[in-house]
Amino acid sequence: MVVRDRTAEPADLGYDVCYVNGFQTQPQDSAAFAADHPELLVQTGDGPLADPGWPDELLFDTSTAAKRQALVELVGPWVEGCADDGYDAVEVDNLDSWTRSGGALSADDDAALAVAYAEVAHRAGLAIAQKNTPELAGRLREAGFDFAVAESCAVFDECDAYLAHYPVLLDVEYTDELGADGFAELCRDSDRPPQVVLRDQDLLTPDDDGYAFETCGD
Repeated sequence: MVVRDRTAEPADLGYDVCYVNGFQTQPQDSAAFAADHPELLVQTGDGPLADPGWPDELLFDTSTAAKRQALVELVGPWVEGCADDGYDAVEVDNLDSWTRSGGALSADDDAALAVAYAEVAHRAGLAIAQKNTPELAGRLREAGFDFAVAESCAVFDECDAYLAHYPVLLDVEYTDELGADGFAELCRDSDRPPQVVLRDQDLLTPDDDGYAFETCGD
């Protein structure tokens, strides 16, 4: 399984998953999106609200059905493009944007948009993965999500929350959080997710200094 951004070609090495930022802007698109669709961003007295962890990303406003429909009309073609490019599935990131919205959004708002994205993906012939946000796993699995992709679920003791609902969980742990020793310990745990990898936080390529990729089978 290889996850790549929707602007990249599938790896064609097995099962290809297309990354779509469905709840926030991508950094390179933020300025244009703010200019073209200010009504679809969470607004503050100082302008569009940015993700504090990723300040180049602006939060989509999911607070009303009309705004969610407008976002589906914008993001839906990105999802359909993943199918056209030959991907097998899509993962929609930043499902937990409501937690960074200062109360402007709710879990119900983001879940409703996520379900709409799932309908688009399935109509296009794609499976869809929940990305992070374990507290919504039961709701989204029941609504038709097919598998889950989690970051650092071992570090935050969240893996069981996904495995209780999904038959497949891809867990990505990071060297600067879990580390090699922690990953070795995780691999010895019989209750760990069956699909787990250890990566460097920057997702470097093999020719880069600091590149890390390890699985429990290595």
